[in-house]
Amino acid sequence: METKILIIPGLGGSGENHWQTYWSKNFNKAMRIEQENWDEPELKKWLKKLNEAIEKLQEPVILVAHSLAVSLVLHWAVKYNNHNIKGALLVAPADVDSAEYTPDVVRGFAPIPLSKLTFPSIVVTSINDPYISLNRAKYFAEQWGSEFINIGEKGHINSDSNLGMWEEGQMILQKLNGSNE
Repeated sequence: METKILIIPGLGGSGENHWQTYWSKNFNKAMRIEQENWDEPELKKWLKKLNEAIEKLQEPVILVAHSLAVSLVLHWAVKYNNHNIKGALLVAPADVDSAEYTPDVVRGFAPIPLSKLTFPSIVVTSINDPYISLNRAKYFAEQWGSEFINIGEKGHINSDSNLGMWEEGQMILQKLNGSNE
């Protein structure tokens, strides 16, 4: 059975030039979560949308979360479970616990759960991400039982990083998927 890719944007919703948007438009097996309010996130509402999307899937799925959505996935994993989840690509986690790194509007997603995930996962970060320190991203990966990948100086791994289809990310995704897209 073909694996679906569930794209889960963070704060702001991953704009037109974001790799998540390119992936959602170019991968026929990708679907994207749409939240009611991208700029004023509410954990309870975002969790409900994510769980509804996961519950509808009848095939294996890899969660592809960016920024604030990484903590959303961790909150989901504490509260729910679904045997269809094959893995999670957790890109550029935002340190919602830290007022130094993230805006107050995301504080409702704190604290970030530190439970070990029940499915394979990879945390991808950059050494110059303004929303998390490298050591903190590494710490989260350890707590979650995730593989940790530092891709160098790529900022927040978002639209400003000019990654286009982000081929490097697609190769990392294949580690979870085990097939070619």
